[in-house]
Amino acid sequence: MYNDALRDLSLAGVQWEITELPTATAAALAAAEREAAKNAPAAPKTAADDIQIPDSARTPVYSSGPVVVPRIAPISVETAAAAAARPTDTDAMLRMISEFNHPLRATAHNTVLPHVATNPNGLLIITDIPGADDDMAGKILTGGAGELLDKMIGAIGMSRENVSIMPVLFWRTPGGRAPSRGELDLCRPFVDNMVNLLAPRVIITMGTLAATEIAHVDLAKNHGVATEIAGRTVMPIFHPNYLLLKPAAKRDAWNALQAVQNMLKNA
Repeated sequence: MYNDALRDLSLAGVQWEITELPTATAAALAAAEREAAKNAPAAPKTAADDIQIPDSARTPVYSSGPVVVPRIAPISVETAAAAAARPTDTDAMLRMISEFNHPLRATAHNTVLPHVATNPNGLLIITDIPGADDDMAGKILTGGAGELLDKMIGAIGMSRENVSIMPVLFWRTPGGRAPSRGELDLCRPFVDNMVNLLAPRVIITMGTLAATEIAHVDLAKNHGVATEIAGRTVMPIFHPNYLLLKPAAKRDAWNALQAVQNMLKNA
């Protein structure tokens, strides 16, 4: 069981190394010995006390044994894929994502985990990177965008109780900048395996990045046009944040949502 735990940590990007006691600790021990010697009662002086011992011959202070300390290792796509492949259910996958040492963890406030529907109806929404509100709350699609999403799916008789939601990246980038190819690639194995575990009948991508990464299309040219990806129907739709800025686009989003509703009814 101990070895299994270490293996899980290794898969999550944590490696372990043996080091000597830090120099500062050794110095502190030496200082403590000198202080104790200074306060001890004086012993009767003998001839041996007149013999001077050179510093080079003094016994250095060592730790009583090696100290095991964690260090963060660079993460490879192969490491990410190995970690993402292990979970066999959504709960285990959520734990693995929360423990995975993606480089963006250092700058994000929280890991924004996928929302797994408690009563799924076969629909999965995959969105762009977490927004500032999502980063602070540790939940996907919160704030104004979340309120609009709830209205959108509510209009077709759905709610978060039966719709799962997942971002293409589980950590917000600094300042909300566009993520790098490497940052997306490290996260992609978790996205792909979560899709497999959820087994949706229809996927809605919300946002330009999600349309590019998941549907492999230009959202501006293919909004509302369903496509087949790996045997699943994928429908690209505008992100709620875009709809808040461009209310006129809500009609196109509404038409796409109605098409998704019909797909689920007829599947």
